[in-house]
Amino acid sequence: MNAVIDNALQTYARLSVETGVEGASPEMLIVMLYDGAIRALNLARPEMERGNIPEKGRLVSKAIDIIDVGLRGALDDGAGGEIARNLASLYDYMGQQLLHANVNNDVGAVDEVCGLLRELKEAWETLVARQQQERTAAMTAQSAGRAATSYGKA
Repeated sequence: MNAVIDNALQTYARLSVETGVEGASPEMLIVMLYDGAIRALNLARPEMERGNIPEKGRLVSKAIDIIDVGLRGALDDGAGGEIARNLASLYDYMGQQLLHANVNNDVGAVDEVCGLLRELKEAWETLVARQQQERTAAMTAQSAGRAATSYGKA
């Protein structure tokens, strides 16, 4: 798992999507990668409409790189099984759609991929929130246990 985390961390830093990577959980790194790809596509869309081909190409390529290197690189076929295989197929599809969008200036394909990325990001955000709630509950229970011990109640 550390190799996966290292790969996601390096990809995220290399692509300069955002800061705040240090201290993030592996799941939060995945959310950040989704966010970076979505952000790149949201910036590419108006460039497509303006006909700014170099900037559109750079931004779409950035999104493809995040999907192919970051998100795909974080997949663990052994541990992820069928889910990892399905995500790999979905990432392939997204990459193909974005290549098509880039070559054909197809805003609809960009919008489709953005929608898919948003759905996946929301699922990961739900997972991160659930994990944070569980950690908070565990810390609260642990603190309550220490307080009871320190007052001679246990």
